Amino acid sequence: MSKKKIYLIVSIAVVLIAAFMGGMTLKETKHSDSEMPVFTAKRGPLTISFVESGTIKAREQIIIKNEVEGRTSIISLIPEGSRVKKGDLLVELDASGLEDQKLDQEINVQNNEASYIGAKENLAVVENQAKSDVDLATLKFEFAKQDLEKYIQGEYPYELDKADAEIQLANEELARAEETLKWSRQLAEEKYLSKTELQADEIAEKKRTLDVELAEKSKELLIEYTYKRNIAQLESDVSQTQMALERTERKAKADVIQAQAELKAKEAEFQRQKDKLKKLEDQLGKTKVYAPADGLVIYATSAQTGGFRGNTEPLDEGQEVRERQELIYLPVGSESKAEISIHESNLQKTRVGLPAIITIDAMQGKTLYGRISQIAPLPNAQSMWMNPDLKVYNSEVYIDGNDDSLRTGMGCQAEVIIQRYSDTLYIPLQAVIRVGSEPTVYVKNGNSFEPRAVKTGLDNNKMIQIEEGLKEGDIVLLSPPLKSAAVETKNYDGLPQILSDEPPQQKITEDSQTQKIETPAQADDTQGQDRRKQFENMTAEQREEMRKKFEQMSPEEKEKLKQQFGGGGRRRSNGDNQQPATSDR
Repeated sequence: MSKKKIYLIVSIAVVLIAAFMGGMTLKETKHSDSEMPVFTAKRGPLTISFVESGTIKAREQIIIKNEVEGRTSIISLIPEGSRVKKGDLLVELDASGLEDQKLDQEINVQNNEASYIGAKENLAVVENQAKSDVDLATLKFEFAKQDLEKYIQGEYPYELDKADAEIQLANEELARAEETLKWSRQLAEEKYLSKTELQADEIAEKKRTLDVELAEKSKELLIEYTYKRNIAQLESDVSQTQMALERTERKAKADVIQAQAELKAKEAEFQRQKDKLKKLEDQLGKTKVYAPADGLVIYATSAQTGGFRGNTEPLDEGQEVRERQELIYLPVGSESKAEISIHESNLQKTRVGLPAIITIDAMQGKTLYGRISQIAPLPNAQSMWMNPDLKVYNSEVYIDGNDDSLRTGMGCQAEVIIQRYSDTLYIPLQAVIRVGSEPTVYVKNGNSFEPRAVKTGLDNNKMIQIEEGLKEGDIVLLSPPLKSAAVETKNYDGLPQILSDEPPQQKITEDSQTQKIETPAQADDTQGQDRRKQFENMTAEQREEMRKKFEQMSPEEKEKLKQQFGGGGRRRSNGDNQQPATSDR
């Protein structure tokens, strides 16, 4: 089969697809006017507003909370709606547990006070003992220095002088003994002195000689040994007493510091226990809640729009309450406000200062006026937790004037007026769809409806203002074909190339192709388009080679190849009605 025949097959398939699509669109758009809902564009006054439900509250009120720590039970509770004076008892909470804690705490305070007094007295004893030890060590050090000085300047010179005196005395006695021996020998020679007496004189002379030698050796020992030893001993005593003094001073300082630290710790613990006792006494005082001002008693559970998960139990005697829980509201003055929750779809149109019309559910026919005074910057976290898809913003509407008939907790409806037009063109909001990036309506033209781009203004969820594109009396279709509403394709040509070196548009296209999830029919259609593009991009040599392969195929293989190249077009004719068209355009 030649390439001309292949092109012929593809052309025939395209013509059949176009004819089939034209027939389908013609069939869809050819309906009589009686079967299709329509609306005639009107001109007149139009109010752009939205309505939110809310709760009436006092603009200024005193919020009375439970200030008792932990959880406690209500013993007595003043009836709701009572008129109270300043100082009247409102709520009495269970104080039995706190009273037991107070008794135990008083015992702890007494014990810690005794420990504190003991630590104070112990500090005085330690300081006195430290002073005594330091004084004794200082005295020993001074005595050691004096002993050294006394030996060097007193005892040693005295011992040295004494040794010299003994040597001198020994020498004199030796000289006398020698003189006596000399005369004794002469007398003995002359036979005037007996031999025994001579021997006695000789012994006396030897004894005196030995005394001289001993005296000299005693002096030598004093100088060479005794002096050095005594000096070393006395200097060591000075050094030891000095170090003992330093040790005593440091130990005394450490003992005093430790005693002071123990005193501070005991004092801090004593003060902490006293603070705990004072706190318990304060908590006991808070178990009885008195009215801080005159007013009307309103239970917090009655005024709240909804508690945790919307199941807040009404306030009553015997109920357990937590710390910081709101118990009672006391309105101050007669000015009121309405607390409403604005849905995020209306947030962009809303601003502080917009007027609002308030109707009270319990007062049929009564209308009040006010203005939005506050809009929360963030959505209500509780509503988001209960329903992640619901985002509302808590807002307040100050009600004009003072109305004594209003009560906190009343339900209300607040209509917020965004804009009022005295004369404008409008149609129902459901008649407008967005085709691409433009609001579009289907306008009757003869026996058919044709799409027309319009410029829209504000809407009130029912009617929408038409600024351009329509005129009064134009008939628009209330149920436009939704298939014509196409998502606007954004231009990504200007994206910075920070993720890949490839062109941004090419990268995005490839990513979308790799991540796209297709049905089997869509997959076959995509494959057929890819094969046709591949065939069109072939060179002449590649086409000739493919033609030869095609001629060598069996009839079954040729038929399968024809379906692969032409099947995608046939499948597209069944459901690709993206742009409805009228047959009489």
